[in-house]
Amino acid sequence: MIRSSAIKIDLNSIKKSDELHSALSNSLNFPGWYGQNWDAFWDAISALVEMPKELEFYGWNAFSERMPHDAKMLQQCLSQLAAEFPELAPDVRY
Repeated sequence: MIRSSAIKIDLNSIKKSDELHSALSNSLNFPGWYGQNWDAFWDAISALVEMPKELEFYGWNAFSERMPHDAKMLQQCLSQLAAEFPELAPDVRY
């Protein structure tokens, strides 16, 4: 399977955690039974889906101010993916 080159996720309208997880799930093609939490996100990006080569988030600064916990968790998961599975990790732009 060929990795998609780039996925862009717009965070400008995200105001709740479930909205964020829905956007991530839809953009990254998570399975329908995705658990909508950070443990499930880790499982999905590390074992269930093929991540794109590039992942770009629009509206990151405002999002991270509006939802600091979710922003931190998202960054931690993506950083952990890069550390543990560099061959799977996308180049992320916030």
